[in-house]
Amino acid sequence: MSFADLELDPTLVDALTRMGLEKPTTIQQEAIPPALDGRDLMASSPTGTGKTLAFLLPAIEHMLNFPRRKPGSPRVLILTPTRELAVQIQVEATKLCQDTPLKVGAIIGGISYQTQEEVLTKNMDLVVATPGRLMEYIEQEAFDCREIEILTLDEADRMLDMGFISTMERIAEEARWRKQTFLFSATLEGKGLSQFAAKVLKEPVAISAAAPRSERGKILQWIHLADNAEHKFELLKATLKKPEVSHAIVFVKTRDRLTNLVTQLEEAGIKCCFLRGEMEQAKRTTAIMRFKTGKVNVLVATDVAARGIDVPEISHVINYDMPRTADIYLHRIGRTARGGRKGTAISLIEAHDMEILGKVERYMKEPLKRRVIDSLRPKNKEATIPAKKKRPTAKADNKKSAPKQKVKAKKNKGKPNWAKKAKK
Repeated sequence: MSFADLELDPTLVDALTRMGLEKPTTIQQEAIPPALDGRDLMASSPTGTGKTLAFLLPAIEHMLNFPRRKPGSPRVLILTPTRELAVQIQVEATKLCQDTPLKVGAIIGGISYQTQEEVLTKNMDLVVATPGRLMEYIEQEAFDCREIEILTLDEADRMLDMGFISTMERIAEEARWRKQTFLFSATLEGKGLSQFAAKVLKEPVAISAAAPRSERGKILQWIHLADNAEHKFELLKATLKKPEVSHAIVFVKTRDRLTNLVTQLEEAGIKCCFLRGEMEQAKRTTAIMRFKTGKVNVLVATDVAARGIDVPEISHVINYDMPRTADIYLHRIGRTARGGRKGTAISLIEAHDMEILGKVERYMKEPLKRRVIDSLRPKNKEATIPAKKKRPTAKADNKKSAPKQKVKAKKNKGKPNWAKKAKK
């Protein structure tokens, strides 16, 4: 199947060709037709499967098919969890709209009002925004949601995890005159996500598109077992010093862990930059540019901060800390093997990581290979996950707590009083 088979406007097909794209991915094939039919979408798709075009193409196609008669407020609003991802989507949308009269803008945190004044005051067709900053402008009555026709919630699960649920509900209410809503998430599981989706979607088409086996096969995955924290850091140093590691993202769980690891790497003579939450936009931009241009080849990041990093040349993803959930693991490794390239994902595993490792292997439906570095072989055997003790059932509890009957009383049970007396 080609993009032309999806009956897209020739202008969009030409733009896709210039971008080097000819065939739609699985998520695009499944999402675009119902979206063009005017249906709401509730779609699950991991990083690297082409979900950005899956919601951009039908939204732009709608605006081309039904052009506005006069300038006005945005017709398409896309909400996304981080600034970097918002900018990435804005760039893709701008490329698609290059030969059209459509205007694309972004509203993100860390940028002054003056810089974004054009987006707020002039004619704009499609706007990509982070929920926090957009909500500020809505409350100041600087952003008008009444003309929004399509609302897209990209990586809705991450926005919920970041505590934006009330903000997202408020924005959805402000855009209540919309015709369609697209919700994209890593998974469609979880009570919170289901309840939120029920509020904002109308009879949605549910789509779950896993990465094709051919794409997953491009990422070589393995683990190194670490005896302790010191051993793990030595494994990280040895890995980063290998010549094939040209661009590596090292994932940690918290900002404190990030600060400590960056200090350790610098002291070990390994140059790196970092991304963490609540970082000034200028510093974030500088860090990403240093990494993209190759001034440093190691980027240390937390999960939230790494959202939206689109560097096709990332050769390695290293899980210095394992993620909280298996779907986040899939998002992490999706940073490599992009643009048709191959990549490597390495996880450094201590004993306390075995439980989440088991969940990841079940989620990926394959065991991760164990490898060793000869000079840093682990001294301890691989830890096993202790079996969970079964809780006693209510029946067992009652049986255990029931008082013992005396043998004499048990023999007399069920006999009339006269029989008992006669026996005596």
